[in-house]
Amino acid sequence: MRCEIRHATEYHYPTPAWDSFNQVRLHPSQEERQTVRSFHLSVTPDAEVSSHRDYFGAIVHHVHVHDPHTHLKIEAQAIVDTHARPDPEPVQVMALAAERGRHTEFLVPCPRVPAGPWPEVFHVARPDPSDDLPAYLVALNTQLYRRFTYDTKATSVSTPLAEFAKDGRGVCQDFTHAMLGVTRQLGIPARYVSGYLYSGGEMLGAEATHAWVECLVPGYGWLGLDPTNNCMAGEKHVKIGHGREYSDVSPVRGTYYGGGRGKMDVAVHVYSEQ
Repeated sequence: MRCEIRHATEYHYPTPAWDSFNQVRLHPSQEERQTVRSFHLSVTPDAEVSSHRDYFGAIVHHVHVHDPHTHLKIEAQAIVDTHARPDPEPVQVMALAAERGRHTEFLVPCPRVPAGPWPEVFHVARPDPSDDLPAYLVALNTQLYRRFTYDTKATSVSTPLAEFAKDGRGVCQDFTHAMLGVTRQLGIPARYVSGYLYSGGEMLGAEATHAWVECLVPGYGWLGLDPTNNCMAGEKHVKIGHGREYSDVSPVRGTYYGGGRGKMDVAVHVYSEQ
């Protein structure tokens, strides 16, 4: 599937801002399940732009606007071909024992996914060592999808996982952090994925950058699961990057001098061609 992506972030300031420095993670990743055909980043007003790869391998652009300005627009355009992957073969949960040492960073607590009895909090049954891991993960994905309610007004990017757990209303970021909390407590290495979603009107979370989970399946690799939409990450999912939690892959963040209390607007459009 070919996806054309347009992502625009605009800031408006009541008074001039200057020395605005932004970290931008909007470049889709190049990997087995997707091919990046083109990518272009434009900035208004003129800015100094450089890039590097972060610890997890994502391309990060640094956007520095020196001069005073009251409006800043950062727009990314990309064309990406996504490819279908076969479903994983059955493998027992106990096979993870040989893999955990190499993936500790996706098992330990982090600020947005702290340690806690998350399987019990979300009423998730712990798997037996002989259970089929992929089947268990798909069932867990469905269970969390049914437990939570998608509500764009219920939480913010700073809402703690414990607060979301109280009433289970939130967005894809919250669903993803909850599933990470459960899987990591079960000893299943899992990582937070940021990306885009082609919806066509039937899927949730396409109005901005989307989030889902990748869980390690021995002999297969990382299996993408989307608890917001009760599906595996497929050709409609375009990955930007992964990390331990949202903070590792937030799309745009930065600092500036002056400006007063600015306003931010984000517009994301994903078009597809079968």
